[in-house]
Amino acid sequence: MTGFFGDIPKFTYQSDGDSEFAFRHYNPDEIVMGKRLEDHLRFAVAYWHSFAWEGGDPFGGRTFDRPWFGSEMEKAKMKADVAFEMFDLLDVPFFCFHDADVRPEGADFAETTRNLEEIVEYFAQKMEGSKTRLLWGTANLFTNRRFMSGAATNPDPEVFAWSAATVKTCMDATHKLGGENYVLWGGREGYETLLNTDLTREAEQAGAFLSRVVDYKHKIGFKGTILIEPKPQEPSKHQYDYDVATVYGFLKRFGLENEVKLNIEQGHAILAGHSFEHELALAASLGLLGSIDMNRNDYQSGWDTDQFPDSVPEVARAYYEVLKAGGFTTGGTNFDAKLRRQSLDPEDLILGHAGAMDVCARGLKAAAALLEDGTLEALRAERYADWETPANKALLTSDLASIEARVRDQGINPKPRSGRQERLENLWNRYV
Repeated sequence: MTGFFGDIPKFTYQSDGDSEFAFRHYNPDEIVMGKRLEDHLRFAVAYWHSFAWEGGDPFGGRTFDRPWFGSEMEKAKMKADVAFEMFDLLDVPFFCFHDADVRPEGADFAETTRNLEEIVEYFAQKMEGSKTRLLWGTANLFTNRRFMSGAATNPDPEVFAWSAATVKTCMDATHKLGGENYVLWGGREGYETLLNTDLTREAEQAGAFLSRVVDYKHKIGFKGTILIEPKPQEPSKHQYDYDVATVYGFLKRFGLENEVKLNIEQGHAILAGHSFEHELALAASLGLLGSIDMNRNDYQSGWDTDQFPDSVPEVARAYYEVLKAGGFTTGGTNFDAKLRRQSLDPEDLILGHAGAMDVCARGLKAAAALLEDGTLEALRAERYADWETPANKALLTSDLASIEARVRDQGINPKPRSGRQERLENLWNRYV
């Protein structure tokens, strides 16, 4: 034990009492829609925000003083020790990481890869004594200055090669640790000005890169899901994986729509001008819903603040779409959320996650109750019921002349019908 978390107790579900170090709504063994709550939510801790982030912002440097900060392998292993202690305290089933979160940067590619392989071996040892497994791994292809013009879309072919080789090593690490997904996040795959950008060339590079990732997945027998995480901007002026619809068009363009699904983040959905539930519903309708990053933005800020979720109604809307789509398979709920830079104490790190887990549990249970009630879905079906007759179904395959003849012959003169929005909102609010 590192002693970092002091005497903080292991969290359990307590329906009453006054301890803040307990779950009030998240009971992992509670059965909801025939499945344990833990198996519905599939919580994961994000290694980068929880253990690698130093508390800086564009106007001020590091505020956190963690004993594992440093570039030595011993520090990386201490970080792993603290991480698995936290996983145990919260009893979370999963975690996620970038390569740069967990290993020191080496002098060259070979040394960096050796460092990653060493920490993967250490993770494997830690996992032998833990219930926590790897939800997904990914590569950091955005922080180092070599990626300032992108990774897969970089105008320098050597950066493309470095990036592809890095992804290969991270896929190997994810596969070795039994990860259930591998995520590609194009942190700088985009442009800052069209004056120096060839959109056609960069799209072709991105398509080739992803195709090689899919090929390698099959070559090594990785059974997990390849995921892309959409994000519209920040840091680039425009990023190519802008939102669900954009990524779907990209996948169709390169014939990868049956090979890749999406990891959708609440904060990114808001940056794209959408709601989280919109992005989830659209992904589900396209067969692309894979996993989610659960966080929130500060609505007074115009950027991605990555705060822990605190709104049960918002979270419920998201889980309604997840449940309606059949729930997670290889995906889960990753807390891509970080402490505020003034939240310095170990207790803050634990309580940020625990509170978010309670919010998610409340939201999912509310969504499940509404889905099981069936009234909302019945009213939705009623709105489209007239399309179920053979004559109306035929409209979708009839030519325009035939449709015009039907309108004339039957004297069709449609009147507007209410969308019942307020009625549906009232129904929704009775559950949240």
